[in-house]
This record gives sequence, structure tokens and C-alpha cells, in this order.
Amino acid sequence: MTSGHARLVIAAPASGHGKTTVTTGLLGALRRRGTDVAPFKVGPDYIDPGYHRVAAGRVARNLDPVLVGEDRIASLFRRGAAELSVVEGVMGLFDGRIGTGDGVPVGSTAHVAQLLAAPVVLVVDARGQSHSLAALLHGFRSYRPEVRVAGVVLNRVGSPRHEQVLREAADAAGLPVLGAVPRTDDLAVPSRHLGLVPAAERGAEAVRAVDAMTEVVARSVDLDAVAEIARSAPDLDGPVWDPREEVAPQGSPVVAVAGGRAFTFAYAEHVELLEAAGAEVAVVDPLTDERLPEGTAGLVLPGGFPEQHAAELSANSALREEIAAFAARGAPVHAECGGLLYLAEEVDGHPLCGVLAARARMSSRLTLGYRDAVAAADSALFAAGTRVSGHEFHRTVLDPGHGTDPAWFWRGETGPHREGFVQRGVHASYLHTHPAAHPAAVERFVARCAR
Repeated sequence: MTSGHARLVIAAPASGHGKTTVTTGLLGALRRRGTDVAPFKVGPDYIDPGYHRVAAGRVARNLDPVLVGEDRIASLFRRGAAELSVVEGVMGLFDGRIGTGDGVPVGSTAHVAQLLAAPVVLVVDARGQSHSLAALLHGFRSYRPEVRVAGVVLNRVGSPRHEQVLREAADAAGLPVLGAVPRTDDLAVPSRHLGLVPAAERGAEAVRAVDAMTEVVARSVDLDAVAEIARSAPDLDGPVWDPREEVAPQGSPVVAVAGGRAFTFAYAEHVELLEAAGAEVAVVDPLTDERLPEGTAGLVLPGGFPEQHAAELSANSALREEIAAFAARGAPVHAECGGLLYLAEEVDGHPLCGVLAARARMSSRLTLGYRDAVAAADSALFAAGTRVSGHEFHRTVLDPGHGTDPAWFWRGETGPHREGFVQRGVHASYLHTHPAAHPAAVERFVARCAR
């Protein structure tokens, strides 16, 4: 593992400027010319890292100070860093958790850039502007001087003349232009209710999309200048996050983790912690596998899009019935968001596992935000009273939204809120938590599986 000192953050004035296209293309273009690149994503986004992984050829990791605490960001970064590391931001550069003090907002791209002492490259959608770019760039450079904006990539540039005017504007603002990506429809990635369609669901089509991003960035961006900015970052001292220092072995139970196209929302550190705690991790695809892996003692059902694959999941009745029997025996089951839906009686009329006496349906309303929650009951993961920071992101509604023993309490805009289910060995909830922030929960789960 390298020290990972060469690093930069890709940010934007707001969502929709093309951060994912430029980040993915940069990763692919740098890798193509022989650089060992490592991808990262700010915040609790599971979708963009799928495209990063295809481009970089290695797992992408999330950096979220709200979920893991700012003290863990550098060590988690060092865990996954390579010769040159590229961190894609979230929303606009200074957009983070609301009401978090006078500094840069907690969880924002700027916050992570500060924690990593990383230079920032701003991606700007140039459509509909020319000299006004100078004012925009001047504002982002000067608003928080401690966040070093080191260059700009112009995106969706209309013509050579348009590019020339934009370069003059950037020069007036004192920022170098690192590249100008032309306006094209070829780079569009299909999206739906929670953002882009995950790369894992698109297969060869995702590879072609990443190749197209790589090609246009390789043609349009000065890779040498980008690498020079990344190398300008100071040395990043401190420990490397090591799952073996976070948990102790609890036996060697087989823990099945759902994967495949329907369950793609998971953090890399989860499996690493499970294995460090002694578990033998076996992947099960609920779309195709009719049995749990031999000897399964515990089941992890991460988030994803089961609602998009409800008919196929429902058709696999053999696995649904086995999981229902498995949970009825009191075996440990950890289900988050999509995993919660899979354990319900049905989603939009499609019968599913029936472990939980609840039904799910698609909704027009997006539920999104961080939650400061307290474990409402003892479970296979948490002791009652454990405090966590979690994140909700879904367009489905579950009725009822909690069981007799809910998983969580938190205070919402309308008052006290109960959510999720704890029954026998099952802990099921819409709330995503980051395992690196709660290694004791993983250790407790594996110990319960071993028993």
C-alpha cells in the first residue's frame, strides 16, 4: 500500500455540473496511461462508486464525516489510497449538513477536502454563461480560502469560441483551466428515482459508458496538469484504518451477504470487518440463487433496488421461503433499506419473504437525510440505547413503518419517530449506518452468528 499522498477532490458549484462524468473519466484516463488510481466518494452515495470501480479497477470507498466522524476520514482514506487518489464530492462544494456551525458545513465536499488537506478541482457546467464564469470562480476561490481551489474543468462547452471566452474568464479569476469537455449526448447515463442506474445493473453497457467518459476526458483534459495538482498535496500523516484493530475474531461462522443487481448499496468496510471478526463471507444473489450458501449462520441484506426487481425476486420462491424459515429460527439477519423491503410481505403487490408483517409500495415522495438515532431495543447488532448517525434515502413507504419493538428512535421535524423492526434475530430498518463507525456492532453480529 502506498502512502497515497497524491490526491485531489473533484467538486462543483452544485449538483448536475458533471462531477461523476469527469471523475470517472479521469480515473479511466489516468489508469489507461499506467497510473495506479484509487476512487473515493464524499457522502453516503452508493451509485457513483460503482462507475468509479469500473474505471479504476479497484473498490471505491465512501468518506462521510457525518456517518463515521471526522477523526476517521484520513485513516479510511489511507486504507484505500493508491499512487494517485481521486475523491468525487457531493452536491455543491460547500453543501453539507444544515446548521452545523460557522465553519464549512459538516459532511460537505469542502469539509472532506480540509480533512485530507487536498486541492480541489472545480467542474463547471459552462452552458449559458461566458464572462460570468469569472465571478463564479472568484467567489468559490475566495469564500473559504482555507479550501484550496486549484483549477477548473469546463464541462459541456459549446464551441471553440465558447471555450476561448471561458478560458479568458478563468484567467481573470486566477484559476488555470485544466480541460474543456465538449457538449455531447454520448456521455448521458440513465437515471431513475434515486439517481443514476447502478453500474452493476447495466453490465457491459456500464463498461461502454465508462469507456466513453474515459475517451472524452483523455482528449479534453490535461492529465499532466491534473497529476501535478494532485502531487502538490502535503504528506498525509496518521494511521491507516485496519479492520483487524477494530474487532476481535468471534469464531468462523458463514455469513451470507446479498449481492447481484438488486442489492448494490454496501460499504467496502463492512465485508472487511465481518472477515476480521472471523466470518466466512459468502455472496448470495437473491435474483438467481435458490438456496443460502451451505452452513449459513447469519444473513446480511444491504440496500439496493429490490423494488426495481420485485417480480424476479418474488419468482424465486425457494430462496424466499428458506430465508423466512431461517429468520423464524432466530438466526441473525441484518437488513438495511432495500434489505428491509425484501423481508416485507410484498412490494407493490409482489410477494416477498414475509418475515415482517408489513407491506411496501413506491411513493412520489423522496425520504432523504441524516438521522441521529438511538437503538430502541437490544438486537443482534446493537445494545438498547446505542447512539448512531445514519442516513435515509428511499422513495418507498412501508406500512406499518415499525414493529412492536422498533429498531430506532429519533426526533424528526414532527416530533419523536419510531422506525424499523427488531424481532428474534432480525434487525431491519431503512436507516443506513456505516460499519466503520460501529465495529462493535459487526463483532456482536458475528458472535451471535457463531452461537
